[in-house]
Amino acid sequence: MRIGILGAGGMAAALGGAWVRAGHEVVVGGRDTGAAARTAARIGAVGHGGLAEAARYGDTVLVAVPAEAAPRLAGDLARDLTGRTVLDCTVPMAPGPGGPALTTSGGTDSVAARVAAAAPGARVAKVFGICHESVWTLPRPVFEGAPLAVPFCADDPAAARAVTDLVDSMGCAPLPCGGLDRAGLLEAAAVLAIGVWWSGGEARHAFPAPALAPGAVDDAP
Repeated sequence: MRIGILGAGGMAAALGGAWVRAGHEVVVGGRDTGAAARTAARIGAVGHGGLAEAARYGDTVLVAVPAEAAPRLAGDLARDLTGRTVLDCTVPMAPGPGGPALTTSGGTDSVAARVAAAAPGARVAKVFGICHESVWTLPRPVFEGAPLAVPFCADDPAAARAVTDLVDSMGCAPLPCGGLDRAGLLEAAAVLAIGVWWSGGEARHAFPAPALAPGAVDDAP
């Protein structure tokens, strides 16, 4: 898969590195082409350049910029993103009195929906925003014997297939969670999990499989 990355920070490097290891061809683009060059060299990308160059290169394009900048960037590059699968990994978050707070209005509002509105010719998917960037530096993320599940939201079937193929190639398990009208739930889940981690808790302990509970309908007799 040819993948363009918009951004040259930690998430761009972590996901880009994972995709290079999986055999994909990656080009890193940034406003600061020097930073893009350094990230590209560090992860073994096939090239680097400006944002428009990366957008035009990829059949799939990752938006790895601050959440508040993502819709504006998508609008600026709308022509270049037309016909491409655009992956939004952003988390709309700001400090709040009780911990990290969501900066969108919730419900069907999300950064992914705003990106889709700004670049109506793109096939947008919300994905890769739940886990910390460090998880993507693992060669094939497996926890407690199971491959990491990667939740995503997408309206377009071609975008869903692209995400599924990409996640599979990373040794992870795709987890479809509905259309972009549900992307806000993924964003809110990421903010909640980050708040739990920052407080010293472990979010995964709050979600045991129902099948493991006594009396579950699929318990053996």
